[in-house]
Amino acid sequence: MSDTVRLTMAQALVRFLAAQHVERDGVERRFFAGVLGIFGHGNVAGVGQALHQLGADLPYVLSRNEQAQVHTAAGYARMANRLGAWACTSSIGPGATNMLTGAAGATINRLPVLLLPGDTFASRRPAPVLQQLEVPASHDVTVNDAFRPLSRYWDRIQRPEQLVVAAAEAMRVLTDPVDTGAVTLALPQDVQAEAFDYPTSFVRKRTWRIERRPSEPAALAEAATRIRAAKRPLLVAGGGVIYSEATDALRQLVDATGIPVAETMAGKGALPFDHPGAIGALGVTGTPGANVLAREADVVIGVGTRWTDFSTASRTAFQDPDVTFVNLNVARVDALKLGGIALVADARRGLEGLAAALEGWSVGAEHRARAEAFGREWNATVERLTHAGHEPLPSQAEVIGALNDFADPRDVVVCAAGSLPGDLHKLWRSRDPKSYHVEYGFSCMGYEVAGGLGVKLAAPDREVYVMVGDGSWLMMSGEIVTSLQEGVKLVVVLVDNHGFASIGGLSQSLGSDGFGTEYRYRVKGETDLTGAQLPVDLAANAASLGAHSIRARSIADLSSALAEAKRVDRTVVITIETEPEIRVGSFESWWDVPVAETSEQGPVRDARARYEKQLQQERWLI
Repeated sequence: MSDTVRLTMAQALVRFLAAQHVERDGVERRFFAGVLGIFGHGNVAGVGQALHQLGADLPYVLSRNEQAQVHTAAGYARMANRLGAWACTSSIGPGATNMLTGAAGATINRLPVLLLPGDTFASRRPAPVLQQLEVPASHDVTVNDAFRPLSRYWDRIQRPEQLVVAAAEAMRVLTDPVDTGAVTLALPQDVQAEAFDYPTSFVRKRTWRIERRPSEPAALAEAATRIRAAKRPLLVAGGGVIYSEATDALRQLVDATGIPVAETMAGKGALPFDHPGAIGALGVTGTPGANVLAREADVVIGVGTRWTDFSTASRTAFQDPDVTFVNLNVARVDALKLGGIALVADARRGLEGLAAALEGWSVGAEHRARAEAFGREWNATVERLTHAGHEPLPSQAEVIGALNDFADPRDVVVCAAGSLPGDLHKLWRSRDPKSYHVEYGFSCMGYEVAGGLGVKLAAPDREVYVMVGDGSWLMMSGEIVTSLQEGVKLVVVLVDNHGFASIGGLSQSLGSDGFGTEYRYRVKGETDLTGAQLPVDLAANAASLGAHSIRARSIADLSSALAEAKRVDRTVVITIETEPEIRVGSFESWWDVPVAETSEQGPVRDARARYEKQLQQERWLI
């Protein structure tokens, strides 16, 4: 029997991707669910032909926008706890560069996404070809070099045999919980079509084992000693708790020790909202109890968090002069942040190790009772904010409350940018670890519908509710069409607040009066947009894309619309107008957004004075 098989480079790549599997905790699954793409010159004759020939091995889904397809792949990977992925293919030139934003988001959020952009001729004979970036200083440079800083692994396949090494390296990175992110294999269009005698072992099934690394014993002992000496400890649950499927281990530790738990944006759902130890969201978009206990904490245990400025409130959240950190993280770079004791380990194994090391110890009764009181108080506040009964237009908080009341525990809410994520972080009551899916590592406008499609592809048995503002919707809503094409139902709650409400509010707080953030006509001679509101009919827009469109004019209408959506067998878009001036606000926290140091505008000078006062609270924490 021959130990080689003659295939084009593109055919070999498709065969290779279809054969990749992962295994964790004895459970094995295929890694690639399929390929998302848009064909053009540069991939239609290579990757396109291979997918057409081998479609039974690796399904192909036609998307509407190259950036959106990467968001879909990222949403899928996150919902699959990084144990599954999609590849994304594009043509040369604009098709490829459209994927840059999605690549950045995947890498920042450490989500495995494989990018397969077409590239210019390796032979260089037909040059410059259509859509080629001509760089006179070096013919080795193409637009795909822009993916280098955005990718965790990057390669250009100049000869068909190079694929053997490059594909294996790509899988090494994609399946590594520390190094994962966007992986780019740039594919010159002539090389895609070239044939080579590939080793049969290259296209055989391969299983990549995802290890669970335990904590180093000496570091674990030091961490346990530090925690046992704490009077006011706080545990901060990040996304790593959920990716590692460590929520049961977290609950057992908290039940045994009484350490209160605050959640980052990615970690929301690590504990059910009504667990006695759950004190809510941390940081800039956080809740009063979590931020007060963070300010007073003498030991902070960060589990699976990369400590972004939103979580640390721009390094102002932790004010005890002697505060110390214990960081449990699979990535050493995160475990060493804030000068903490580094527990470089899988979140589940690390939490199990901590529970064993802390056996017999618990926090003081006063600290436990105070944390539980904060949790009860915040739940009462949520009830008040989400059922306020504002008229004639409801608040955004009330829209969130109506959806949360209607949704089942396993249903998923998806969001990404604007004021909605901050309100959801504070107000959404998660009852399942995968019920809250908010992309906030990159805060990428346009993620919502595309990401929601990825979530639904990963979890077809769950109802997926996409919450999106009019700003994000107008940027990128075309994957509604893809959802209809594939029979993948989404329920979209489209909040119309006539502009960029989040940045508008931030602008007002900085003394700039919301300049340039509202959707209004320009009045001749005015520097800002001060005319009537633009008559954008979002419901008609949704209907024109083929969605079942419902207009809701009140919270009662919204509740009825959600019930109707449950009965519809295709994607539904519910549009509701809200009052943008009714905001939830911030609680016991601050975000460093520098204000102009000199200005002729009085509100800006006042904002600068407040800024300089708050700036004194920032700490190095190294």
